[in-house]
Amino acid sequence: METISWGDFEKVELRAGTILEVLDFPEARKPAYKVKVDFGEYGVRMSSAQITALYTKEELVGQQIVGVTNFPKKQIGKFMSEFLVTGFADENGDIILTTLNGKVPNGSKMM
Repeated sequence: METISWGDFEKVELRAGTILEVLDFPEARKPAYKVKVDFGEYGVRMSSAQITALYTKEELVGQQIVGVTNFPKKQIGKFMSEFLVTGFADENGDIILTTLNGKVPNGSKMM
C-alpha cells in the first residue's frame, strides 16, 4: 500500500449527496443503475453505479451516499458520469454503498 500525504487526501472531494432518482441502465456492460444525486451547492449530478445486486431503485431514493465530486467526467457508452459513487465489495463482489449513519447537509465534505 502506498502512503499519501494529508495534502493528497485533502484534494479528494468526498461529499455527501442524496439520491433523487434511479434509472435503469440497460446499455451498461455490467448491470448498473444511473443515479441522480443532489450535492447541495455542488449541484445535481448523474453517475453510473453497479449496485443492482443489493439495491432496488425504490429503496435507493432518499438515501444519502458519499461520492467523489472532483474527478473529471467519464464517458460510459452514451452516458456521461459526473461523479464517482463510492462503496465496498462484499464477499461475493457485490458493491455495498458508502452511506451515512445520520443526515448531514448535501455537499458536506468528508473530514
